[in-house]
Amino acid sequence: MAKTTFWDIIERTIEKVGTPLSPKEIWDKSKELGTIGDFTTTGKTPWATIAAYCYTDINSNGDRSKIIQTSERPSQFFLRRLADKTNLQKLQKQKEKNIVNKELLEKEKFEERDLHPLLVAYANSDTHFKANLKTIFHEGSSKATKGHNEWLHPDLVGVYFPYRDYKGETLEIQNYLSISSIKLFSFELKISLNNSNLRQSFFQAVSNSSWANEGYLVTLNLDDDSELKDEIRRLNNAFGIGLIKLNSFHVHESEILFPSKIKQEIDWDTVNRLTNENPDFSVFLKLITEDCKLGKVKSQYDKVYKPEEIIKYIKVKKINNTI
Repeated sequence: MAKTTFWDIIERTIEKVGTPLSPKEIWDKSKELGTIGDFTTTGKTPWATIAAYCYTDINSNGDRSKIIQTSERPSQFFLRRLADKTNLQKLQKQKEKNIVNKELLEKEKFEERDLHPLLVAYANSDTHFKANLKTIFHEGSSKATKGHNEWLHPDLVGVYFPYRDYKGETLEIQNYLSISSIKLFSFELKISLNNSNLRQSFFQAVSNSSWANEGYLVTLNLDDDSELKDEIRRLNNAFGIGLIKLNSFHVHESEILFPSKIKQEIDWDTVNRLTNENPDFSVFLKLITEDCKLGKVKSQYDKVYKPEEIIKYIKVKKINNTI
């Protein structure tokens, strides 16, 4: 008996589901429905290979291709031989409705702010950041004219102190030369990122993170769509905001997918405005000042959960990656 191929997986899975699917959905559904058969692969992203098969078939065979592309953002594919018998528009509307319902269920399970301890734990232990973070509560900001403070406040801010990395002599000469290795970070947090909310979320991060040395958009769930990744890469190159993918199963294995463009200078005008508008940000600056005077981190930033505490917290809040 011939072994299962990528083509077998693509055709069997789409036919069994009966709706257009993205490459990642084809792969995930094949495992769920058993259409994967005896197929094995050592590749880490088999859905990327599935996408390549689909695009190659369409580009090479034109009107005689086995596969047709039904949407671009996200990229979804269907079997040509089933297309004439299927109301694709109706199926697509139903699928979009299901996605909306899924997002609503996510919101019922946990809120964006419930993810803060995950980011705090990751940023504190990650070698790139080694940062102490503080939540900025937007509701504490001064009530100004509608739209005046829109997209002004990041969800969390962070600070890196060099006290653990540099010897006293190094710190002393830096101080003498009026040089500081302290870094400030800004984070905008989202539960999910997809084609429908990427641009709004990204420009929100651009707006509220422009003052910091490094600004990041952070998400728990990220649609595995090649065109989405390409758009993120383009926006990252143009505006310098980085992207962090949280991992709720292993928080300390969260990763920077796109690094932030490092700014050597802080935008002090925006910092001053944030200080005037939000008491949490004002406290954040006071904490940094106190620790600078002491030459060690003694202030109370957001609590850094221990590994066993973060595992318990995730279970209580029912936080899980869904994408």
